[in-house]
Amino acid sequence: MFDKVPTHVLSDSVAQQLLDKIENGVFATGSKLPSEAMLSEAFGVSRTVVREAISRLKNEGVLQPQQGRGIFVTANANIRPLRIDYAEANLPGSVFHLLALRRAIEAEIACEAALNRSEADLVQIDEALAHIDEEVDEGLDGVRADVAFHRAIAQATGNPYFLKTLEFVSQYLEAATRITRTNEAGRADFSRQVHEEHQAIVAAIRLRDPLAAGHAARAHIYNAARRLRLAGVE
Repeated sequence: MFDKVPTHVLSDSVAQQLLDKIENGVFATGSKLPSEAMLSEAFGVSRTVVREAISRLKNEGVLQPQQGRGIFVTANANIRPLRIDYAEANLPGSVFHLLALRRAIEAEIACEAALNRSEADLVQIDEALAHIDEEVDEGLDGVRADVAFHRAIAQATGNPYFLKTLEFVSQYLEAATRITRTNEAGRADFSRQVHEEHQAIVAAIRLRDPLAAGHAARAHIYNAARRLRLAGVE
């Protein structure tokens, strides 16, 4: 029996193909896209998949609806949005490529947070760190609290693009994060390691030491990858 292909994988493929056709001039700036029915037939997918792909490109500023006229290619269409194919992200080894990307981002985020954080930011980071321990103590995997912790550090940089980039990369690591957090929460030694790694990041940010903060964040992601491998993730 075959596994059903998730809708978001199909819609991502359709969105990428539409982007390629726009870049190659098949759909020029200001031109109108074919109807959903025509695109559905051309791509061999449901109208729901086409609608989701178009919605994604609308959100990225590539396409724009005009009341009563249809969907048109915008003047910004040639500014290619950053995207990662979901199917490609699920290939063996991809999770570690994404973690390497996140490691570079997290290290710089920690450096900037150490330089720019306010006392209010520290309060938010401390609260987020405490919530991780609370969730683990309640028998949860701590994924939501872990995401909130790293988000709080990104917010402390004062740079909205760090936050957007972190959120972009993290969405492709959701499954891996859940695996590693479950693995970490189930093993006392792993749980202790993660707690100490998080504390090291926060301590360096508190001391306004960007080099130590970057090093601590980099080590944390290195160790997260190591724990994933120990959990059998490829």
